[in-house]
Amino acid sequence: MDRRTLLGAGATLLALQALPRTSEARAVLSKATAADEKFMQLALDQAQRGDLPFGSVIVGDGAVMATGHNSTARSNDPTAHGEMMAIRTFLAKHRPDAFKGTTLYTSGEPCPMCMGAIIWCGISRVVFAASIAELATHLGQIDITARQIADATRFETIDITGGLLASEAMQLFAEQK
Repeated sequence: MDRRTLLGAGATLLALQALPRTSEARAVLSKATAADEKFMQLALDQAQRGDLPFGSVIVGDGAVMATGHNSTARSNDPTAHGEMMAIRTFLAKHRPDAFKGTTLYTSGEPCPMCMGAIIWCGISRVVFAASIAELATHLGQIDITARQIADATRFETIDITGGLLASEAMQLFAEQK
C-alpha cells in the first residue's frame, strides 16, 4: 500500500468516526427477490450504454418508472452517474413524492453522492450488483459504503440488497477495455 492510499484510508476512517452515530441502524439489509434479478438485468443493460459501465432503473409497483446510465463524459458533467440520471429522468415525469415505495436498481453500489441523493429523494430500497470494494479494483472509489451512509441517516430508513449479479456487472469493465 503506497503512502497516498494509506493517508486516504486514514482520512476516511477519521471522517467515518466523525459521522453522527445513532442507537439503531438505519439500513435494513434484505435478500434479493425473484423480481429483483429481472430489474437488475435492465440496470445492467443500461450500464452497457454508459460512458462507464454503470446503469440504474427505478421501479414502482412492479413497473419501470425511469432509467439512466453513466453520461459523465458525453455530458461533461461529473455528477451524471447512472443513479443521478435515473433520478433526473424520474423527476421529469413524476413529482418527488412519487419516490416513496420505489426501488432503485443499480449495477454498482451507490457512491456517497448518489446514496445521499437516493436518501434525500425518499427512495425506499436500493438493490446493487457490484460493491464499492469490487468497483475499486477497476476505478477510484470513495471507500464509504451505502450502508455506512444509510446508518448515519437519522431521519430515514432504507432497505439495501447488495451483490445481485455482481459478476455480470464486473464483466462489463473487462468488456470495456
